[in-house]
Amino acid sequence: MRYIRYAFLAALIIVLVSVSLANLQMVTLKLMPDALAELVGFNYSLPLPVFIVVLGGIAAGLIIGYILEWLREHKHRREAGEKYREVRKLEREVNKLKKQKNEGKDEVLALLEEGN
Repeated sequence: MRYIRYAFLAALIIVLVSVSLANLQMVTLKLMPDALAELVGFNYSLPLPVFIVVLGGIAAGLIIGYILEWLREHKHRREAGEKYREVRKLEREVNKLKKQKNEGKDEVLALLEEGN
């Protein structure tokens, strides 16, 4: 399975490098549309190769998606943590009650009863 993953990553890298080399033309990335820039009085622009714009957009979308998904799942993680703490508390209580029940008994018999 590891080799399949490495082969997939290698193919992905080859595709990304070939797309990048094929799209080296420069484009101007503007902060605002021209009409809005005239009203505001400034417009920041940055010349970049096309592949950086495309790959940067994909990366930004993935990052934003991961952050939104992480925030959406927050309540589930919190609930799982609460359940985990409750289970640990109940396990400690069960162990304490077993010790109290088997106190003063033979250790072998206590172990046999504990297994049931």
